[in-house]
Amino acid sequence: MNTWTTHQISNQFDEKQDYNLFATDTTLQEILQSYGSQDQTILNEMGQVVGSSEYYQYADLANRHTPILHAFDARGRRRDYIEFHPAWHQWMRINRQFDSHAHPFNQAESKSKWVDWAARFYLSGQVEGGSLCPTSMTLGSIPLIQREPELWAKIGDKLLSTEYDERDLPITQKKSIWLGMGMTEKQGGSDVRANETFAVPIGESGRGQAYMLTGHKWFFSAPMCDAHLVVAKTEQDGLACFFVPRWREDGTKNNIHVQRLKDKVGNRSNSSSEVEFQEAWGIMIGEAGRGIPTIIEMANYTRLTCSVGSTAMLRQALVQCLAYTRQRKAFGKHLAAQPLMQAVLVDLALETEAAMQLSFYLASCYENDDALSLAWKRIMTPASKFWICKRAVELTGETMEVFGGNGYVDNGIMARIFKEAPVNTIWEGSGNVMCLDVLRAIGREPESIEILFQDLAATAMQDERLKQELQTLFKLFQQPADELQFMGRSLVSRLTLLAQAVLLKRHAPEFIFNAFIQTRYSEFHGRVVGMMSAKQVDVERILERALAQDSSS
Repeated sequence: MNTWTTHQISNQFDEKQDYNLFATDTTLQEILQSYGSQDQTILNEMGQVVGSSEYYQYADLANRHTPILHAFDARGRRRDYIEFHPAWHQWMRINRQFDSHAHPFNQAESKSKWVDWAARFYLSGQVEGGSLCPTSMTLGSIPLIQREPELWAKIGDKLLSTEYDERDLPITQKKSIWLGMGMTEKQGGSDVRANETFAVPIGESGRGQAYMLTGHKWFFSAPMCDAHLVVAKTEQDGLACFFVPRWREDGTKNNIHVQRLKDKVGNRSNSSSEVEFQEAWGIMIGEAGRGIPTIIEMANYTRLTCSVGSTAMLRQALVQCLAYTRQRKAFGKHLAAQPLMQAVLVDLALETEAAMQLSFYLASCYENDDALSLAWKRIMTPASKFWICKRAVELTGETMEVFGGNGYVDNGIMARIFKEAPVNTIWEGSGNVMCLDVLRAIGREPESIEILFQDLAATAMQDERLKQELQTLFKLFQQPADELQFMGRSLVSRLTLLAQAVLLKRHAPEFIFNAFIQTRYSEFHGRVVGMMSAKQVDVERILERALAQDSSS
């Protein structure tokens, strides 16, 4: 019997799966321990589930079989129904089951509730990113709805529920619900003040009253959510925020007409749409005339989710690269043993740990309302979203390259992560908007940057390079507004790097901190991944920490 030698496969390896995402992540375990988490048992369980080949397969299927809009039924009646592949529902169910959508509010007495939430979001986001969109919006909506007593009494338990209910029914008939957001209009984009959607009161006007909304939303996130928070203008009260359900209280479908689904580069499993309101029924939430501050409060939470989500992508890409290069051989030895590849892998490992330390520390700041926590939240939430999400776009391109041509083929997780990464740089405000938000926070609350720098100084003064950078940055932030804005990207990038270095000094092993300082405060940093000297880093310890050697990697 002849065997075609050209069909014998050697030196080819699939992407890593069927492993415990939690148990293999030393940095995550250390972070949780440092913040006093009591959730490591359940997080270990979640890491085993989402790291299984079954859930990798669900992620692949949900992104290949994208949502389908059924605008009308067979007889021409408006339906505005979006059909999802069953794999999507598996991911939505697991996020709900592990409380990724509401953990800080379900565990209000826990001192590590936000850090424990971040761990859930981070584990899930390593494998499937699209389902995190409705998850994060629901999370961000909860504190807003809690301040509306009548509305919270009706839907609060359904928002907090960990039972998944995929049925398309009025809220009163459901066990659990999801909330989305509708801000963006075609003429304004990030400039929400340019919105033209108009709300007219049915009877009395003001907070808690019913309105009819007419207008158009250019991006309407996750339209199958059970309700959305929508910004619209009113004749007497200016811009306001409205709770607009998919179904009206009388059981009829609300007049929210889905015009089309967006054909996105990535985030394919999740439906994003363009909708028209034709006197859609809604309730004003928040104070009249305070629509933008109300919705921006929700955005502050979802911006945090962008940082954690991009950190998850960095982690997954790093793990895949380590597992692959430890098996693949080239030029006589494993890729992971090639010095030039080691430089790339070390750079990826340092970037990932720095992103983790910042994302989780920022999440911990959401536990408290003291002046220091508020300063970190107000300034570093948009700063970290800008930097971590930008870095994820660049570095996921590098990680595709590690796989060579196989990484560029659109049937594996590397290509999916690469296409998913840009959404977090754009959603909830582009990079420029994030930098402007940092500068706006400093302009409105100058004491916040002083508090932040005092905190950074407590650690930075222990290292001469960080001390010099801190002093230089503090002076630069004193410039006139126009000069600050022109330098916005540079200043926010440097501020975020400084914050990461400080957090690594406080929480990471010394060999990680030293390597980060040596490489990030080098004239070559950021030009291309892997530009460093072997004398600057402890290669073996860094890569072993990133992913311990095992039989499959």
